[in-house]
Amino acid sequence: MILLYRLVFIPLLLLAMPYYGLRMWRRGGYGKDFKHRLGFFPRLEPCGPERKRVWLQAVSVGEVLAVGPLIESLQKSGQVEVVLTTTTSTGYAAARERYKGKVAQMGIFPFDFCLCSSLAWRRIRPDAVMLMESELWPEHLHQAQTRGVPAILINARMSDRSFRRYMRVKYLAERIFAKLDHIYTSSERDQQRILELGGDALRVTCAGNVKFDAACPEELSATVRKDLREALGFENEAAFVLLGSSTWPGEETALLAAQAALRATGVDCRLLLVPRHAERGRSIAKELDEQALTWHQRSVEPQAATGTMIYLADTTGELSRLAQVADLVFIGKSLAPNEGGQNPIEAAALGLPMCFGPHMSNFKDVARALSESGAARLLDDAPGLQKAVLELAGDSATRAKMGAAGRAWHSRNGGSSERIAEGIRVDLRTD
Repeated sequence: MILLYRLVFIPLLLLAMPYYGLRMWRRGGYGKDFKHRLGFFPRLEPCGPERKRVWLQAVSVGEVLAVGPLIESLQKSGQVEVVLTTTTSTGYAAARERYKGKVAQMGIFPFDFCLCSSLAWRRIRPDAVMLMESELWPEHLHQAQTRGVPAILINARMSDRSFRRYMRVKYLAERIFAKLDHIYTSSERDQQRILELGGDALRVTCAGNVKFDAACPEELSATVRKDLREALGFENEAAFVLLGSSTWPGEETALLAAQAALRATGVDCRLLLVPRHAERGRSIAKELDEQALTWHQRSVEPQAATGTMIYLADTTGELSRLAQVADLVFIGKSLAPNEGGQNPIEAAALGLPMCFGPHMSNFKDVARALSESGAARLLDDAPGLQKAVLELAGDSATRAKMGAAGRAWHSRNGGSSERIAEGIRVDLRTD
């Protein structure tokens, strides 16, 4: 199988280059340490007999921030050091900001081609490798298997779509899972699905979602929150602020319609849009130009004029801070035609009432638990979003109960990072 993968990798890479090249150009920052992608990672000396090196790959910003407690748990004994890599430029920037001096080395994950991957392996020399969620790189796993290095999948999840696809090629799924020494799933549903696909019951453990353990953002004081609202142009303390959190195409349109409907009832509704991909700012700006309300674009100038009705925060890494001015949060990538959903855990930790559409397959158990606990409102479609906004805007007591339920739910979960770290330390025989 690996020979076939190597044969098709280059043609597929050449076909994908225009798309990813444009994406890289729009996002910027990909020139930083690009040589790592070719395998030219800083050369590390071998660890001594009393120390082990773990290569942890976290794809983007969300994963980079989520693995903080896991890194701390792994390294607290002093017998494990962590090399952290990431795939995106924004993830790399977040890693350099968050973990400088806290890990042995940081870098960019190499292209999953034999020459690039093998070179990176020779330079990093890991004693174990860890991947997150559904990121299974065949060449990377082959390098681990060839060298006899344990490969571990953490926070493993299996969306509805991925499960259906894998079921069609179950034999392939079995071969992939066989290359993993252990799989720590984020939920019992994910564990069951992996077992149905041929995972070894002795090597598949439900450890919980590491994103529960990520440090909650510092909560803003009332004074700072007031100042931030004013900086966004939301000067009216009585205004209702609706947040579109990590939105995807089409969801801004639904939020604009919900804002218009609420304003038509006489409520001063302000809309804060934080798209999942900052490079979409230009296309969203065109849509905002076509409507009548005043709006402001953060990537142009952070400070908005007083009386701004819509604030477009097309920047990266600021969501947790900006979210704290919101009275109600909509979780993006959850309304058709989008599928998967964005992470609602941080909003719950902050005690923010939230709503999301029916397509939360990447966080299916989390979304269901939030809905059942009363922390979130499940929507059917865009008209459902409008209806929920109209109802909740005039019911501050219900919003307060939702926020409190979210905090309570978040506090009941957690601890998966330490459970995973303990298992890895035992496997590496460092305890």
